[in-house]
Amino acid sequence: MKDGFIRVAAGTPKIRVADCDYNAGQVVALAKQADEQNVRLLCLPELVLSAYTCCDLFLQDTLLRGALDALRRVLRETRELETVLVLGLPLQAAGKLYNCAAVCHRGELLGLVPKRFLPNYGEFYEARLFTPSSGENKSYSLDGRQVPFGPRLLFCCEEMEDFCFGVEICEDLWSCAPPSVGHCAAGALMICNLSASDETVGKADYRRALVGGQSARLCCGYLYADAGEGESTTDLVFAGHNLIAENGAVLAESERFTTGLVISEVDVSRLAYERRRLTTFPARQDEGYLRIPFSLPLHETTLTRPVSPFPFIPQDPAALHANCEDILRLQSAGLCQRLLHTGAKCAVLGLSGGLDSALALLVAVRAADWMGVPRAFVRAVTMPCFGTSARTLQNAHALCESLGVPLREIPITQAVRRHFADIGQDEERRDVTYENAQARERTQVLMDLANQQGGLVIGTGDLSELALGWATYNGDHMSMYAVNASVPKTLVRHLVAHEAARIGGRAGEVLRDILDTPVSPELLPGGGEGIVQRTEELVGPYELHDFFLYYAIRWGFAPQKVLRLACRAFKEKYPRETILRWLKEFYRRFFAQQFKRSCLPDAPKVGSVTLSPRGDWRMPSDASARLWLSQLENM
Repeated sequence: MKDGFIRVAAGTPKIRVADCDYNAGQVVALAKQADEQNVRLLCLPELVLSAYTCCDLFLQDTLLRGALDALRRVLRETRELETVLVLGLPLQAAGKLYNCAAVCHRGELLGLVPKRFLPNYGEFYEARLFTPSSGENKSYSLDGRQVPFGPRLLFCCEEMEDFCFGVEICEDLWSCAPPSVGHCAAGALMICNLSASDETVGKADYRRALVGGQSARLCCGYLYADAGEGESTTDLVFAGHNLIAENGAVLAESERFTTGLVISEVDVSRLAYERRRLTTFPARQDEGYLRIPFSLPLHETTLTRPVSPFPFIPQDPAALHANCEDILRLQSAGLCQRLLHTGAKCAVLGLSGGLDSALALLVAVRAADWMGVPRAFVRAVTMPCFGTSARTLQNAHALCESLGVPLREIPITQAVRRHFADIGQDEERRDVTYENAQARERTQVLMDLANQQGGLVIGTGDLSELALGWATYNGDHMSMYAVNASVPKTLVRHLVAHEAARIGGRAGEVLRDILDTPVSPELLPGGGEGIVQRTEELVGPYELHDFFLYYAIRWGFAPQKVLRLACRAFKEKYPRETILRWLKEFYRRFFAQQFKRSCLPDAPKVGSVTLSPRGDWRMPSDASARLWLSQLENM
């Protein structure tokens, strides 16, 4: 439960219709299995103690007493379990029959939640038997104890404020005004749905979309437990389709026509962060709600949910292809609008023969095609200096030739040396001045050419470089429109690969060679083919920094949680000490380099993370990193 992770499960036991004692035994067995696997919240199907398909037997006193006795047995036999158990049963109260969810913990009945919406169409006839919830909380007397009974109950862990859940039952979710809306507005971060949804062709897809969509709409975790084997098949078939979703993503799903548990971990602290961030999510509205406490010791939850090392990259090839195409269209559409608005006569960009400038060129070419102008509208400039390798220079020429873009080569070595003489810089002193003078000279050339030709300078720097401050202030840091500014380095590679496959031919070959070239600023002399500066040896692996950026900035995770997730995601590639080292470097650089991000040029937003000072990220340039780094110092 530490770091906000709650291990949860949705389960389907094999039951018998109307055999309540047998069903209680199956429920207890599943609860014990869940507890052994450190599940802290287990949701079971609707009317699981009796079976959903009892029809008019629900009116029989014998069945109702049997269901209550089964509940007592479950309470007795789960007294030693830490798992909070949510299960369904028929219950008579005030002379009426209710379809209820019982919430149990350590042998205590915490509360009873009656179903609000009763389906009475198609194959469903619940209104013939049951009474819908009145909408008000009352109490129910069981064995001399008053138990909360009503639709507005929230169950809250005393040791962890964000572990708070509400309950709805089957059709409640399918209605136009689900009770879960009120539960989440009142503070629930998880919803348990006890269901008996029969199986028909195509229904599983609809059910999955409904559960995932509701978890996204309410920014919550959603546990959906479905009736299955043992229900009567007189007219219907139940498949036990269990789902666990979090904020729109299905974390785990059972195979249909199986029994047992489906388990995952819901990150309630992530959900709480997202609700704080979303100004349209209402402040807590819990009037009429009763918060029922329960106690659980805090343990570290072993994670089974997948943690991708590449959070910006879809794992599905079809989704990755679609994302790449969308991003390239967004970049080129943004550039088109800027060029048309300013009446620019050309787009000017520096081409190094590396990844970022290749992507910027591809975007500019798309923009020219989109506007219906010749590709000569794009004016590429390569500016070799001390560290330029033959490989990157050749690739710059070959790429422009294959794309039909004019390339101008302007060596800047002598201009930089004259500048060194002006300021008294020793050329043998390979310091930051030596490196940055080259970057600023290149920017000056581009800016002046753009003025000369009535064009705009297109920026090439990416999101990862902005996060780390890996840019020369008023050098490559500056442009007139920065098309790559919200694209992380790990995604840049896939975008270039996407275009290489789409374009093919000689351009595709050159792009593939650029993809194989080590990332380097090429500011130190290497000689010939050699590249002596490798960026990732200096600032750390970009795949790690992109991971840190996603979880530390997009989700606001604490450093210790970012480290934990990174160690899981990269366990086969990097030792913990390496990840910790670069995580410290990430926080140090991110805080120290905010001043560069505070004056960025305009750029199109293409994903959920951007560092534009006019949009998603506003931060004082002199904020201290001490709190964040102190979490990592003793780890």
